[in-house]
Amino acid sequence: MLDEAFGEARANELITRLSAALRVRPFDFIRKADSSQVVSFLQNEHPQTIALILSYLEPKQSALVLSSLPFEKQANVITRIANMGATSHEYVKDTERVLEQKLASMLMGTQTIAGGIDSLVLILNSVDRGTEKRLLGTLEQLDPELAEEVKNRMFVFEDITKLTNQAIQRVLREIDNRDLAIALKTAGKEVTKAIFDNISKRLQEMITEDMEFMGPIRVRDVEEAQQKIVNVIRRLDDAGEIIISRSQEDELVV
Repeated sequence: MLDEAFGEARANELITRLSAALRVRPFDFIRKADSSQVVSFLQNEHPQTIALILSYLEPKQSALVLSSLPFEKQANVITRIANMGATSHEYVKDTERVLEQKLASMLMGTQTIAGGIDSLVLILNSVDRGTEKRLLGTLEQLDPELAEEVKNRMFVFEDITKLTNQAIQRVLREIDNRDLAIALKTAGKEVTKAIFDNISKRLQEMITEDMEFMGPIRVRDVEEAQQKIVNVIRRLDDAGEIIISRSQEDELVV
């Protein structure tokens, strides 16, 4: 039908432009803007509006914007991001129209899922350490259970491979050998190697024997043992005894 109405060349051009429009994510006009402009633009917006927008931006850009907001608004925004679920397509479109005075994109489907704890974790992993600790502290006061879940997702057992050998050795001094054996029961090769590279040959043999002779272990028990190790890592990180690398841009001063 398009061929008949516009001709083949024009029809192909229209289809290409429409396909490109459908691929545009919401708030693309903000994503392309300078972060300082975005901060000025959002300063006086309602926290729910800011939370929605930050959920769609790249984590690094969201982190810059979040860090520049007044502290009271930061706490309000991160709580709304974490608790955000599915947002209706119409609401997203209306918000775009109000903020940009025109429709920024056309989306398929009736709902757009944004926000949630995973989105907040990505943002918090991109802010500086001081901002992260301050925001998590505030979140603990507002919603302790939510704060604990966010913390648990910010560093998981498999992230041990991101620690330096020195940090792993410091962590292992706090871990019971049986807990370590249980935790490694379902661990991948990279995690096991990271641990074994930092313990003696004799201890490697002991843990391997424990893993072989302990028989089947409940998944819940394995997860509890892994969480014990994660809790030690978080405690040592909070105390400044080890450093958790939060991005590829983190640098260590030698």
